[in-house]
Amino acid sequence: MSVSDVRPADGAMRGRAHHFPLRVYFEDTDVAGIVYYANYLRFLERARSDLLRLVGIDQRAALETGEGVYAVADVSIRYRAPAKLADELVVVTRIEAIRAASVLIHQQVMRGGDLIADARVTAAFISPDGRPRRQPRAWIELFERLIVEGET
Repeated sequence: MSVSDVRPADGAMRGRAHHFPLRVYFEDTDVAGIVYYANYLRFLERARSDLLRLVGIDQRAALETGEGVYAVADVSIRYRAPAKLADELVVVTRIEAIRAASVLIHQQVMRGGDLIADARVTAAFISPDGRPRRQPRAWIELFERLIVEGET
């Protein structure tokens, strides 16, 4: 096996939900070995980015061509239980609603069957100069396939 054969771990779609595995490292924790609250934002961002890539949305190309990118406009997190050093977590991401220039996303950080954190994120599509812009129609269609009516 060569170095070029080794790739980052991928998340996976399970039905209409994206599952993104991660492990808690020392750098993620405070002095007590508990995940520092702000690091959940990093976990959630990685999972959302992986979901976009997995469904075929290339934010890098959209940025480079001047089309735009997603930026978090609002986030609400409820912490339910502490995650600790060496825990194996899964971030479960579901698309809740699609608007002309934003996507509402529900994300849960799980340890086995235990809910660790519950978040709702509004990702706004913005132009390179930072103004809200309609999302590409093809991207909206990709998200529409992921919505489950009545599921939050």
